Amino acid sequence: MAETVAAALPTFAEFRAPPSWRAIEFLSDLHLSEATPRTFESLATHLRCTSADAVFILGDLFEVWVGDDARHAGFEAECAAMLADASSRRFIAFMAGNRDFLVGAELLDHCGVHHLADPTVLLAFDQRLLLTHGDALCLSDVAYQRFRAEVRGMAWQRAFLAQSLAERREAARRIRAESRHLKTMQRPGEWFDVDAAEAARWMRAARAPVMVHGHTHAPATHELAPGLVRHVLSDWDFDPPGAAARGDVLRWQRDGLARMPPAPAHSPC
Repeated sequence: MAETVAAALPTFAEFRAPPSWRAIEFLSDLHLSEATPRTFESLATHLRCTSADAVFILGDLFEVWVGDDARHAGFEAECAAMLADASSRRFIAFMAGNRDFLVGAELLDHCGVHHLADPTVLLAFDQRLLLTHGDALCLSDVAYQRFRAEVRGMAWQRAFLAQSLAERREAARRIRAESRHLKTMQRPGEWFDVDAAEAARWMRAARAPVMVHGHTHAPATHELAPGLVRHVLSDWDFDPPGAAARGDVLRWQRDGLARMPPAPAHSPC
């Protein structure tokens, strides 16, 4: 019988928090765009008003990001200004997601935001937390994993970024339209979650008993195995008419992790 060969483990970067930090927050999947002004304002307010020492954004901050040269005008410029303001107040870190993997050093340096590799082990409060966006662990979504491998490659990215900004925006629009079409073809109830066995393998290799990730839009806390727990972050959506607002923050302090709502929009702080 042929043996199944496990996929190679990723490289686990490490980030050690300064001992002065008392509270760290995690959020993800805001999918900011011109069509989500209330979500944008909710994030801007929270980043301005939170009492946390640091905020770690674990991917899909943007609905789409077509290159750092987009930051000079329009909605993207507003986002860059918001991030720059936030980083002037506290430490902000960003990890790429499946929608904004083209965020680069130009944008992050311009905004004073720290780049966070995926995955990263965060060391704080004498503990180890494994942070990831989560998409790399959705192994049952085979079509997406093929797409991910292609677009994360340097050859694809060089070719894409060599196009004009207008061409890249149009290409992104086509990709998103195709993605929405594929979702309509899924069977009722079909949904791709993080592979629990692979997530546990990552955690053991990283010596991190707790994992925090986003991507799946299914906020919950799961025990993967004795001593191994994963926390799934909420997506944010404060814009849909007639629907309940959605979005929370996971705050980490020495006494543990707790979910909390973001600061109310337009708060005076």
